[in-house]
Amino acid sequence: MRGVDLAETERLLAFMEEHQLEEFEFEGGGYRIRLKKRPTPVGLGARPAAGESLAPSPVHAAAPAHFPAGAAHAVEAGKAEDLHIIKSPIVGTFYAAASPEAAPFVTVGAAVEPGQVLCIIEAMKLMNEIESDVAGEIAKVFVSNGSPVEYGESLFGIRVLSRGRK
Repeated sequence: MRGVDLAETERLLAFMEEHQLEEFEFEGGGYRIRLKKRPTPVGLGARPAAGESLAPSPVHAAAPAHFPAGAAHAVEAGKAEDLHIIKSPIVGTFYAAASPEAAPFVTVGAAVEPGQVLCIIEAMKLMNEIESDVAGEIAKVFVSNGSPVEYGESLFGIRVLSRGRK
């Protein structure tokens, strides 16, 4: 059995960072490797270095799902500047649900908690779960299901709950 080749692992981590990949999986030559960055608060724009915070995680298969009519761009009354914006940490395709038959992870008006999955962004055949970094209520969905998204593009506007409110 072959041991871990640290130089090769470092090369893979550099490749992930260069291409802004959140997850990488390879199988061949009698071994399998899966590298995944731990989710970071996407609304803050901070990204760990390629070698930081790697943790194994299952790969999620996803296909386009559909929001109910009008939900993709529904807006509740309120100012956009009052919303906490969740932005895309990668370039890819936005999916609202884990499969075409599944309900969207969230819709306008849904309550969310930190760490709750909001959507999936597919990048290079890898499914990346995008999680909320705050507790609150989904006030706006900026993109439509199946749409391409760019790095830093707004995905969700969340009305943050005050600490005294439940």
